[in-house]
Amino acid sequence: MKLATIKDGSRDGKLVVVSRDLTLATEAFNIAPSLQKALDDWDRAAPKLTDLAVGLEHRSVPSFRFHEHECASPLPRAYQWADGSAYVNHVELVRKARGAEMPESFWTDPLMYQGGSDSFLAPRDPIAMADEAWGIDMEAEVAVVTGDVPMGISAQDARQFIRLIMLVNDVSLRALIPAELAKGFGFFQSKPSSAFSPVAVTPDELGEAWDGGRLHLPLHVDLNGKPFGRANAGIDMTFDFADLIAHAARTRPLAAGSIIGSGTVSNKGPDGDPGRPVDEG
Repeated sequence: MKLATIKDGSRDGKLVVVSRDLTLATEAFNIAPSLQKALDDWDRAAPKLTDLAVGLEHRSVPSFRFHEHECASPLPRAYQWADGSAYVNHVELVRKARGAEMPESFWTDPLMYQGGSDSFLAPRDPIAMADEAWGIDMEAEVAVVTGDVPMGISAQDARQFIRLIMLVNDVSLRALIPAELAKGFGFFQSKPSSAFSPVAVTPDELGEAWDGGRLHLPLHVDLNGKPFGRANAGIDMTFDFADLIAHAARTRPLAAGSIIGSGTVSNKGPDGDPGRPVDEG
């Protein structure tokens, strides 16, 4: 099923179920007023939301026209937003661009930082910044939303706690990153609010494209209406989402509604090179 949050003036918005063709939606307030409430009580809420989704497809429940611009992030705020760098090709390219060495451990131990999760951008809202000199950049990612994950979970067992999958535009301020990382204390000002896709989907909605830990589909990125990136999210993912969840939960439990990001989706070229721009094929 597909779930979305409609802006209604409240902090957490209004949960709706969206049709598979993204044209219609139906309110889910009788099941859960918000997506976070549904995740908190997933075993009870998920079957009821699934029934509502079936009713929507059969046009047997009240519905209204679905418009992406009316959506907040599926989770307008979350208890946790932890972003990894599962596509190590991207890490290698970024470090090379700023003249930094690439430690071998990056291929065996996931990178992850804890981002701000108290105010996500709506998917179609502008990205507002006080100064363009901060170097506003976009990063296309995939993310999963978890249920309650026990501390110390293994990667093998972590897959069962993936509730939803969505896309991310992880906003970075490139001009602020070098000085911030030089302090040795990680990102903060250089990682403002991120934006997520208008809908979040359950794993079964993706069929064979979802293998339990990776999404095997091309991620279409356009900039000002022109093709910018066409990397495949299922290729060159050094650590899958089960690995990332286990890494995040090594020393703490994760609360239902935690968001785990893949990091920028990045593929090597066919000859092992960094890959080529879209306009070069």
